[in-house]
Amino acid sequence: MTGEKEKLSYNEKKVMLALSTLGKATPERIVDEGKFTRIVEVMNASSWLQMKGMVEMEEKIEETVTLSRKSSGGKDLPERTGIKFLKKCRVPVSMADFNSKSGLPKGMPSIAIGWMRRKGWVVISKDGKETYLQLSEKGRNSLGKKGGDELLIKRLFEKGEINVDDVDANALSLLSRRKDVIVKKEKIRRFISLTDKGREIVREGLVLKKQVGQLTPELLQSGEWGQVELRPYDIGSFAPTVYGGRENPLGRLIRQIRKIFLDMGFNEIWGNYVEPAFWNMDALFIPQDHPARDMQDTFYLKQPSKTEMPGDELITAVKGIQENGGTTGSDGWGGQWSMDMARKPLLRTHTTVNTIRYLSKHNKTPIKVFSIEPVFRKESIDRTHLPEFYQVEGIVVEEGSSFRMLLGILKEFYRRMGFSEIRMRPAYFPYTEPSMEVEVKFKGEWLELGGSGIFRPEVVAPFDVDEPVLAWGLGLERLAMLKFGLDDIRQLYISDLDWLKKSPIVTR
Repeated sequence: MTGEKEKLSYNEKKVMLALSTLGKATPERIVDEGKFTRIVEVMNASSWLQMKGMVEMEEKIEETVTLSRKSSGGKDLPERTGIKFLKKCRVPVSMADFNSKSGLPKGMPSIAIGWMRRKGWVVISKDGKETYLQLSEKGRNSLGKKGGDELLIKRLFEKGEINVDDVDANALSLLSRRKDVIVKKEKIRRFISLTDKGREIVREGLVLKKQVGQLTPELLQSGEWGQVELRPYDIGSFAPTVYGGRENPLGRLIRQIRKIFLDMGFNEIWGNYVEPAFWNMDALFIPQDHPARDMQDTFYLKQPSKTEMPGDELITAVKGIQENGGTTGSDGWGGQWSMDMARKPLLRTHTTVNTIRYLSKHNKTPIKVFSIEPVFRKESIDRTHLPEFYQVEGIVVEEGSSFRMLLGILKEFYRRMGFSEIRMRPAYFPYTEPSMEVEVKFKGEWLELGGSGIFRPEVVAPFDVDEPVLAWGLGLERLAMLKFGLDDIRQLYISDLDWLKKSPIVTR
């Protein structure tokens, strides 16, 4: 075993020599025997020796008990104060006199009476409506000696902490029933001993020499190099994992999505968190009585009380389309369109408001834009829903744009995101026709990731857009859950440092 002996560090040798004298010992005893300065030196060396099969470490859980407050050790228990008072009175004492004259703090007389009864120290009698207390024979005999619970308090006061196995079980049980008198703690005791292999190496002989990692000019000049030992290096040894700084996984995914769309020839756009219902709902041909407008689904704001509206010409066009379809050939939604409802400020419920605002100012083709921004809805928080989440929104408007082109764009996007199996199925959305939902296959199941379609004529008519507008809105967090293997959407936003450290730097 000469080769293994040469790989032992200075502290490892010291631990083994100490154990050869002590046998099985605690780290604290090894510190004293081996003249270590800190217990961490013993534990580190012992951990390495355990990996090398030269020592065994055994853990034992011990339960200890201490006083919850040190000051309680110098005071009588309430029942002890109570029987001392009854002794002075010599005659039966009324409950009222005991409460007012026993010297016990407020609330304590009733506790004292309860424990005196439990210990059999008092006799309680009634005379008419009055209740009287009188010392029992057992109570008089207890005046001169303390009970087991009182003796345990005294021991704890003097020693501080005592192993549960070393105290009277009945006394401990009595004190455990009291509030804020004792505290029980679990403590791990470690014992270290040499294995057969370790004992064999010690028998062969261990020479203690100070170890250094490299020869320095000072060691050479002083001649001390002959009294030291060069520490061997083992490239196969265990080393702790080092985690460097890294980008948040969700931020990294946003950057990846942004790059994909930019590489596909898109431009990024941004919008406002607060919008009037006009842009968020009315301009998208969502009827004013649609359930999505309810307070249960949308965050409406008290401040600001109103937001900036577009010009009268656009408002008139949208009003006409809502009421009767305008010049689109549609019947609209009927009824009377309300300007007051359209003015209501809200937190945007989708980023489609970004694209419709963009179309209102840019109607010259080709148009290829996208946005990745948060939206807000009144959702109950659970493993798949949040009141604030991100949407990946985009539109394409160019000569010859078609539903088939939309299929190709979305399939290419998800292919670049790493999904090989993608399918589309028909769906319904108020502002697209035809409409479809995008699904990808993950772990053998088809999962829906977002909606898409072609903007209805009622949506684009006010903006004089001649070509079909291909549009989509995809959920970022649901995509992130698939990419990172999560089953709870909330994990993306909690400060789980362990998950953040171990998350892959490169997302496939």
